[in-house]
Amino acid sequence: MPQGQWSKKRERQYEHIKDGLTDRGKPEDVAEEIAARTVNKERARHGEAKEASRTSTEDISSSRRGGLRSHRGAGGRTRDQLYAEARKKNVKGRSRMNKAELEKAVGR
Repeated sequence: MPQGQWSKKRERQYEHIKDGLTDRGKPEDVAEEIAARTVNKERARHGEAKEASRTSTEDISSSRRGGLRSHRGAGGRTRDQLYAEARKKNVKGRSRMNKAELEKAVGR
């Protein structure tokens, strides 16, 4: 964790995000990077950083973006996973379906 530049609140936020990511199976170094980027973006959005990119201040907030995407994980299931489920359910025409069609066919 970067030392000396974050408030106690931001340090707690960093640890919370990092712990959540490692609990979900992300490697420690990846979790640390994602947590640091998220905290830095929040600092920029709230005027706590010396410099901020335009996307940091104008884009959708990290917390809102996570809430919008949390139900699907990292992009949802793969086409191959959906295909395997369709095969189990004996869905006709599954070999010609794309990912969106397979999602619809298996009911998710």
